[in-house]
Amino acid sequence: MIKKTNYHTHTTFCDGKDSPEIMVQTAIKKGFSALGFSGHSIGFEKQNLETNWHIPFDKHFEYVAEIKRLANLYRKEIEIFCGFEADYIKDLWAPTKENYKKINPDYLIGSVHYVFKNGEHYTVDGSIEEVKKGLEHFYKNDGKEAVCEYFALEREMLENCSFDIIGHPDLIRKRNNVLCFFDESENWYKEEIKKTAYAISAAGCFVEINTGGIARGVIDDVYPSEDFLKELFAYDVPIVINSDAHSSDDLDFAFDRAKKIALKCGYTKAKMLRYTNTNKIEWVDYSLS
Repeated sequence: MIKKTNYHTHTTFCDGKDSPEIMVQTAIKKGFSALGFSGHSIGFEKQNLETNWHIPFDKHFEYVAEIKRLANLYRKEIEIFCGFEADYIKDLWAPTKENYKKINPDYLIGSVHYVFKNGEHYTVDGSIEEVKKGLEHFYKNDGKEAVCEYFALEREMLENCSFDIIGHPDLIRKRNNVLCFFDESENWYKEEIKKTAYAISAAGCFVEINTGGIARGVIDDVYPSEDFLKELFAYDVPIVINSDAHSSDDLDFAFDRAKKIALKCGYTKAKMLRYTNTNKIEWVDYSLS
């Protein structure tokens, strides 16, 4: 059985369904050795962006205090870590260690959800209707242009920001099974994922194998795809297996499937976070076999 750790966890502080403590208690029951929280974040100062799925700007310190309280309360049963899934939004917010210096999280996940054009935006993983409107409004239904811009934003984030894990690097696939706006078998798409895999390697961060889309029934595959993961393996990019859980039931959803895909692509180990004897934290390898 795969070692159970998860560093992509959402709670009622953002768009999750369960409290942090329920998440911890469920993780213990499921046999997790470590659990990391990663609330959606676009910073602690009010931004020119209204959202109901990020931690409110004035709740960040409360979030950190609660995760640290739980880490201390349950320290004999599980290792708990405090992180953020920080959005890269050009000229608005970025996942950098400097931007989070005041809070000093244990780790950061850098993700691209938003595409901004001419002062307007849409989220690439929004509802089918939102993505459909975004494709029509911003790209006149040119799927290739939309996908290329998404990956360009990821590479821009990788070049200019500092974080530990890149989140769901091909999230743009989420609504493609319904809207069918691009073909993953085409050469231009393969070139995009190859360039992005190289950028991930150059940035020195890990990539997550994210099972959240399977848990929510929107895509019958992990992020990144098998083809993308093979490119990442070729560039020796380390992996972390994450569930992107928004409810306690999904904390270990499809982990066995993620492990099988990782092994098929050549990976024999994954990364986990742990406390050292001096109470510092470090990323270490564990075997997938």
